[in-house]
Amino acid sequence: MTIRTRFAPSPTGDLHVGGARTALFCWLYARHCGGRCVLRIEDTDRERSTDAAVQAILDGLEWLGLDFDEGPFFQTRRMDRYREQVERLLDAGRAYRCYCTREELEAMRTAQRQRGENPRYDGRCRTRREPRPGVEPVVRFANPTEGEVVVDDIVLGESRFANAQLDDLVIARSDGTPTYNFTVVVDDLEMEITHVIRGNDHLNNTPKQINMLEALGGVRPAYAHVPMIHGADGRKLSKRHGAVAVTQFRDEGYLADALVNYLARLGWSRGDQEIFSREELVAHFDIHDVNKAASVFDTEKLAWLNQHYIKQAPAEALAPLLADQLARLGVEPAAGPPLAQAVAVQRERARTLAEMAEKSLFAYCEPEAYDEKVAAKHLTAECAPLLAALRERLVALDGWREEALDAAVRETAQAAGAKLGQLAQPLRVALTGTAASPPIDQTLALVGRERSLARMDRALARLSAGPAAS
Repeated sequence: MTIRTRFAPSPTGDLHVGGARTALFCWLYARHCGGRCVLRIEDTDRERSTDAAVQAILDGLEWLGLDFDEGPFFQTRRMDRYREQVERLLDAGRAYRCYCTREELEAMRTAQRQRGENPRYDGRCRTRREPRPGVEPVVRFANPTEGEVVVDDIVLGESRFANAQLDDLVIARSDGTPTYNFTVVVDDLEMEITHVIRGNDHLNNTPKQINMLEALGGVRPAYAHVPMIHGADGRKLSKRHGAVAVTQFRDEGYLADALVNYLARLGWSRGDQEIFSREELVAHFDIHDVNKAASVFDTEKLAWLNQHYIKQAPAEALAPLLADQLARLGVEPAAGPPLAQAVAVQRERARTLAEMAEKSLFAYCEPEAYDEKVAAKHLTAECAPLLAALRERLVALDGWREEALDAAVRETAQAAGAKLGQLAQPLRVALTGTAASPPIDQTLALVGRERSLARMDRALARLSAGPAAS
């Protein structure tokens, strides 16, 4: 048997972390088993589905590197097939037309609540054969009234549902459009899905879908309802917990490989191993090993993992991503050093590429002003002779290489009988406007000869003007 999984998002918003993990689990299990993974866009909710959301989902999946074997299939392009299957159930007596009005349904539910019952349709139109003038009927599935549905879930274990407690679901609205629970069944049947992997919030739909599937003559797939993802506060993950849209992680400078690695570990593990290549994930991931407990999304751990991937990636591969982040800050990368050089210098100091861009601004644009608290501490009259002496050494250098720059700074400090920090810190403030930057030789190399000398001149001019100078 060829394993066939499917990822079936509804395009009513961005691709978020929970959906991205479900897509990853579907993709990994199919790859692990040598099977196929299908992408299906469940867009029958025309009021909430948008083309922008479809594109956001496709963009997010592409960024994550999840290449599907089939699709995307759009449910709105399969309406004729759904109508055929509705008619098939009507002809077989497994579905019926319901002429109840909205007011009648509400009165029925109110009475059920007053009796302490769970509201559900009571089947009063099951035996009705005559149309009701002025009422366009919906079509309901005639759910079995006896027995139970046993769901042997790969992740959650066995769950039992009494048929007497299940509703006669509407499978076609009064305008003829099919409903979600029915289209899912038809698609899973006709796309020959063998494993339905989805969030455990769908578990209550499963017995209803199984009954409809079997009424259509299908064989139920294996079900794996994966645990929800919670925030650190124990609540279901939402926007209040931070950046949860996949594309937002991209925009904030996370690497796709880092997010894929992190999502795979939310609910699945292999010993104490934390870092997995994609090849290792495909080799080892098995949906049977997913834990049924809820997972906690830890942004600090994701940032740690992202920094690992930043450190390991070739600088040339990260260069265009750093360029994107600088562009977000309104900075033209061409005005500074080669981007790969900046990556090589900053990769140990940044957990995201957005952070790397912020830390690299001094190399691509002139500091707007000094941090006055830092300048008051480090740009003092005592450092002026040191800066002036260093400038003379730097002007005399044949090249602008880190080794020569490091030697020039050290030799200048040594010649004046000063500690290295007594020169390096004022120089750092002169070059960047702040007290934090990479090692001083790397900082000089990134800023470049002409701009370094010009910034030192600016600092010396401030010192010569006295304490009131800005």
